[in-house]
Amino acid sequence: MSVEQGKEKRRVRLWAVLFWMVVWQFASMWLDSDILLVSPVKVVFRLGQLMLTAAFWRAVCFTLSRIASGFFGAVVAGVILAAAASRFVRVQELLAPVVLAMKSVPVASFIILALIWFSSRNLSVLITFLMVLPMIYTSVLDGIRSVDSQLLEMARVFRIPGFRVVRYIYLPQIMPFFYSACSVALGMSWKAGAAAEVIGIPKGSIGERLQQAKVYLDTPDLFAWTLVIVAASLFFERIVLFLVRQIVVRCSVMRAQQ
Repeated sequence: MSVEQGKEKRRVRLWAVLFWMVVWQFASMWLDSDILLVSPVKVVFRLGQLMLTAAFWRAVCFTLSRIASGFFGAVVAGVILAAAASRFVRVQELLAPVVLAMKSVPVASFIILALIWFSSRNLSVLITFLMVLPMIYTSVLDGIRSVDSQLLEMARVFRIPGFRVVRYIYLPQIMPFFYSACSVALGMSWKAGAAAEVIGIPKGSIGERLQQAKVYLDTPDLFAWTLVIVAASLFFERIVLFLVRQIVVRCSVMRAQQ
């Protein structure tokens, strides 16, 4: 399945969104309690009020910058470690227990442990990094292992320079694996980063606003900030996946020219 076909299958339809909005509205009317379930109309109205304040945009930028830092840091580290593990067996054996721990340990446990050693202000950077790293590492490593050995042998026979081997042989075959890993890791990065902020409560973050809304039973604010997280996550995901798709397309063209 191509990248474009995968994108088409994941596309959210407007009619489906409207259907669940109507269900939400009727459920809110039936419960008749803003504390239990506020209506979507009130949530949108409250979100509009928040967007008119400078504190809202500072909180969004604070959370976005830290989650993005953790994500891109994990991408760079994951690619480098996967390249090293594919080259040296001992490196792969050394990293195996660490990667397994990152996959197995619950996010909440990582957050609580990290709070003992680190400041809560940059907690979401670390947690996002720890959640994304194993996804990128394992997918890129699988991609490297899937590279056609016959092409590599041909490159050795004809003494093709290393950078050309990477560009024309490795990249075209690794990028689909990398794209799939990014598409999953992007959503996980926001879930993990938001959870870290809610528990760590760094000042000026979206997580702090969510925690305050919970303490004061301010359900409209709770839903409004949750929508902000969803919107910011989708915005970040679209930008990153667009850039990765452009690389995949270029790699496909290079592969076709081989």
